[in-house]
Amino acid sequence: MAARLVKRCACLLREATLLAPVVAPVGRLRLASMAHRTLTFSATCPSSHFPGPLSGLVEKEQPSAPCPEHQEVERLIEKATRPEELLELLSDSRCLQENHAALMLIQLSRLLSDKPEDRALLVQDARFQQLLHLVDSQISAVWHGTLVKLLRSLYALALPAACRELRSVEQEVRWRLRRLKYRQLAFLAESSATHMQESPELLAELLLHLERRWTEIDDGRTAVALMAKTGHLSEPLMNRLEDKHVVDRAHTVTVPHLCNVLLAFAHLNFRPEREDKFFGLVHEKLGPKLQSLHPALQVDVVWALCVLQQVQGEALRAVLCPELHARFLGSESPKDQSTFQKLLHISATAQLEHPEYTGPLLPASDWAPWLLACDGKATPLQKELRDTLRGLLGSPSRGSFAVATQYGWVLDAEVLLDTDGQFLPLRDFVAPHLTPPSGTQPLPPGAKRLAFLRWEFPNFSSRSRDLLGRFALARRHVRAAGFLVVDVPYYEWLELKSEWQKGAYLKDKMRKAVAEELAK
Repeated sequence: MAARLVKRCACLLREATLLAPVVAPVGRLRLASMAHRTLTFSATCPSSHFPGPLSGLVEKEQPSAPCPEHQEVERLIEKATRPEELLELLSDSRCLQENHAALMLIQLSRLLSDKPEDRALLVQDARFQQLLHLVDSQISAVWHGTLVKLLRSLYALALPAACRELRSVEQEVRWRLRRLKYRQLAFLAESSATHMQESPELLAELLLHLERRWTEIDDGRTAVALMAKTGHLSEPLMNRLEDKHVVDRAHTVTVPHLCNVLLAFAHLNFRPEREDKFFGLVHEKLGPKLQSLHPALQVDVVWALCVLQQVQGEALRAVLCPELHARFLGSESPKDQSTFQKLLHISATAQLEHPEYTGPLLPASDWAPWLLACDGKATPLQKELRDTLRGLLGSPSRGSFAVATQYGWVLDAEVLLDTDGQFLPLRDFVAPHLTPPSGTQPLPPGAKRLAFLRWEFPNFSSRSRDLLGRFALARRHVRAAGFLVVDVPYYEWLELKSEWQKGAYLKDKMRKAVAEELAK
């Protein structure tokens, strides 16, 4: 730490010497003044743009005296389209100034954002390791805005948590938190908070600064972003953000801002303290203007109201009409597919939770292949759950796995139990929840249909055992469709070490689900 402090002081003095006028005497007072000015400039300058929700609020920093050679290097970094182009710049280290190595890492993370295999190869490249060492040696001279983006980039490159250079950047960020602008703190929270689980001290200090300086928020976008990304990490911060541009300023709140707040609440499954007043404002402001919004935003808003159990019949009819949902049906765009899946959830809400609703609904169809494709690759928890349950069932006819329902949700597994708790063959009985429905034989009297739902770490609000809005909605729908839900959260499954323990755990879960139903 002492060595780094000396290095930082030497860097400031060197910059002060370079910035001082040639004709001016460089006495102690003059040098101290220049060093102070250099430090102040560094503390107040935001950074270069980085693709992301808050990047527009973090402006680009400019050096005090740009050098043509340095500008050319920055242009080459910005225009690079392949990692090799960036790594080749290391061959002439004389042209790289303090900020360039950090900018190169930021650009590398952009280029490899959707290429995990290439990221793994890059980490093993000797030139990449050289680049990390270079950044580490110059870290105290990296601008504030670039520093916060550098940390995000190192997280995105999936460096090992114990990586010395990553820890060095995290430590530098901790030292500078007090001097960062609130927008830079918010950018850190939005882009990196989920990656800071291995650095609890940094996360705790970041949240503390966000809580103490919350009055510096000057736009609704930042408030909503913080609600969505860090509200679940800090109850005091969430309360202050709630007090910040909604119920108290009802007469001035804009529709886009209200939509953003609503979506943030739905993501967290959060209900404000003054719930009735808030949702009254939502219906008053959004009701007459819902159909004037962009179709995808209409779906997002109504879906959020479904999550928060505040949707009304007029809103359901507005988005379930054929004129709107037809534009998303069959689209190959990932964004449109996500929107259509939300339409399935909205239609399920209308069917399962609003018996008075008379239509329209989404047309019946076989969504199974599409839903299973959206579900992605099987996780380790999912594979272990299937293997353990197969061992309990004994026969493949007694259970189904990866069950795509007409409600837009995929069940991890489904079983039928008779009144004695024995497994029944699924294929013999009616299954109205499938896409399309199947079977003709009614269930035996007293039989129970059980759905297994696994809950992974990202399904929960961080540091809590509360499901995020999307997954709380899934659980609610599955129960409303007539299932007894067997929850399998990751934090319980990880405690099970042997196959015997896992089997006993699932048996106990099924017994408890049936007992709770009989006790009602």
